[in-house]
Amino acid sequence: MKLNFSIKNTIYGLLLIFSSQLAILSKPANANQPESHVKSILVFGDSLSAAYNIKTEQGWVSLLQDFLDQQGHNIKVINASISGETTSGGLERFAAQISRSKPDIVILELGGNDGLRGFDLTTTRENLSKMIETSINHSSQVLLAGIKIPPNYGRTYTRRFEQIYTDLAKHEKVELIPFILEKVATKSELMQADGIHPNAKGQPLILSTVWQHLKPMLTE
Repeated sequence: MKLNFSIKNTIYGLLLIFSSQLAILSKPANANQPESHVKSILVFGDSLSAAYNIKTEQGWVSLLQDFLDQQGHNIKVINASISGETTSGGLERFAAQISRSKPDIVILELGGNDGLRGFDLTTTRENLSKMIETSINHSSQVLLAGIKIPPNYGRTYTRRFEQIYTDLAKHEKVELIPFILEKVATKSELMQADGIHPNAKGQPLILSTVWQHLKPMLTE
């Protein structure tokens, strides 16, 4: 009986947490809110943005589209994320994608697979920089999503990897999400068995993190 009571309390607690997160995101738009000039957002990432191992509609990118629709924003979200994508692979297809999509905002979420595979960090930085500059040249605002990795290749490599995002955001003068998985990475109940990818329960929290930085960009 005690075990069942504990389980019920745990489930109830989790439901309260997720309900509060969804309540924050689903508040009706303010009638006096300035109309956004943004008509399209391109999400260009890897498995973290590609709804890996969950239903597409459960992923944070689909939730972003749902949320914008609920808020009355006439904004199209284009998801060009591919599971397993590296910055080199992304760079190869980025120019064609941005020319085709013509987004007002680019959410760039790449680099995690580079870091997990121990790629040369100079190349990773250069690839991200080129995609940012291409975005700017197409008059797109950039929201750069920072990633953190486990210290598999030593603390120096990990520190240099994470510094890439801070340095690029400062140098290119773009908005930065310091760590896109900030609210989920250390909570096993929000992660899949691999410990790398968030599960469906974690997706609203990722959206919450992204929205903190994206919202001001919609009226800039």
